[in-house]
Amino acid sequence: MPAIVLVGAQWGDEGKGKATDLLGGDVDYVVRYQGGNNAGHTVVIGDKSYALHLLPSGVLSPDVVPVIGNGVVIDPGVLLQEIDGLKDRGISCDRLLISANAHLIMPHHRALDKVSERYLGKARIGTTGRGIGPAYGDKIARMGIRVQDLFDPSILTQKIDLALREKNQVLAKVYNRRRIDSGPIVDEYVTYGERIKPYVADTGLILNKALEADKVVLLEGAQGTLLDVDHGSYPFVTSSSPTAGGACAGSGIGPTKVTRVIGILKAYTTRVGAGPFPTELLDEMGEYLRTTGGEYGVTTGRDRRCGWFDAVIARYAARVNGITDFFLTKLDVLSGLDKVPVCVAYDIDGERCEEMPASQTGFHHAAPVLEYFDGWKEDISGAESFGDLPRNAQAYVRALEEMSGAQISAIGVGPGRDQTLTLRPLI
Repeated sequence: MPAIVLVGAQWGDEGKGKATDLLGGDVDYVVRYQGGNNAGHTVVIGDKSYALHLLPSGVLSPDVVPVIGNGVVIDPGVLLQEIDGLKDRGISCDRLLISANAHLIMPHHRALDKVSERYLGKARIGTTGRGIGPAYGDKIARMGIRVQDLFDPSILTQKIDLALREKNQVLAKVYNRRRIDSGPIVDEYVTYGERIKPYVADTGLILNKALEADKVVLLEGAQGTLLDVDHGSYPFVTSSSPTAGGACAGSGIGPTKVTRVIGILKAYTTRVGAGPFPTELLDEMGEYLRTTGGEYGVTTGRDRRCGWFDAVIARYAARVNGITDFFLTKLDVLSGLDKVPVCVAYDIDGERCEEMPASQTGFHHAAPVLEYFDGWKEDISGAESFGDLPRNAQAYVRALEEMSGAQISAIGVGPGRDQTLTLRPLI
C-alpha cells in the first residue's frame, strides 16, 4: 500500500490538519516528520475545535496510529502537556509512537532562540522563540540530545554538560545572560523520560513493516513549502524540510514507497513572520481576509499576513514537491467579493516572470501581476458537491487548477470536518 505525503504548498497555515483529519478514516498511520511546536494544526469536529502542536492530526481518529518521526524536534514538556490536554477532553493518546531518534529541545535552545532574535533587531527572522532552530542546529553539529538519551542518565548528563560548556559561554559573554545549570535540567528531563518511555519505538521499522502489510501511511508535514530551509524564502524559513523530500528523511520511509503527494493550498495566501510576500495586502482588504478567515496563529496567536492567491508559488510548490493533487481550503472566505484578484506572474524590475525567481533579491523586488475573476455573493459553506458552488466560484477553482500545475481534488468550504467537497478520491 502507498505512503502518501501531505505538504503545505504556501507558507504554512493552509489547513493541513483539516486534510489529515478528512483522510483519517482511510489511513492506518499518520506521521509527523519534521518541525517542532512552532507549528500547529486546527481540527474542527462538530462544535469542538482541537489545536495540535506536536501531535499528528491522526491522534483524533480512533483507528489511526499517530507517529512522531525522527525528523521532529520535541519539547517534552510541551508534548506531555498536549497529551494531558487531549486526555482531559476524552481523546486517548495510548496509540502514540515516538521515534527514539527524534531530537529534544532543551532549555538552552529556547534561551538562545529568544536572545539571538532580539539581538538581530530589524533583521530578525520572526521565529517563535521556542528553540526549534537551535535544536536543529545542534542536530546538524552532532551535539544534539535525542529521545533515547532520556533513558540513560549518565549519557544524558554528559551530553548536557558538553552542550552547556559552549552555550553558557555564548549566553554569558555574547548576550550577557545568566548561565544555565545542568543539574536541574537532568532531573527534569529524566522525569520526562519516565512518562515518554511507553510511547518510544523504532518507528522507521514499524512504518516499513506496516507498508509491507498493505497499511496506508500518511506523512504529515508542518509549515509549508516556502518555509523549507532549502527551497523556501531563505533566510526567512524554518530549520527543517517540510517539502515532500523531507518526509522520507524524517520518517525512515524510502522514496520509492511514496506514491502520492497532496499539496494544501489556501484560496488566498498568508504567512507569519518576516520575509518577502509579493501579494501581501496592507490595506482594509488584508484586514478583511484576516478577520473573515480567522488568520491568527494556532501556536503563537500572531496575526497572519494576508494576500491574494499566488499562482507562481503554487506552480513552484507543485514542482519541488512533485504534487499529484491539490486540496484547496478556505474558498468560503472569498464569498461576497465583487472581484477576486489572482497573482499570475511577477513584475521584477520591469520584466514579467512566471516562475519563482532564482535569487532572493529578485523575490524581494517582485510585484504581483494580477488577473481579476468575477466573485460570488452566495454563502457556499453548506455546499455538498462541486456542482452546488456558484458558477463564478467554480470558474475560480478551475482557473487556479490550470495555473497551479496539478489537479484540485478537494475543496474546503468551511472549518468543519464535513465541510469538504471531494472532486476525486485522495487515496
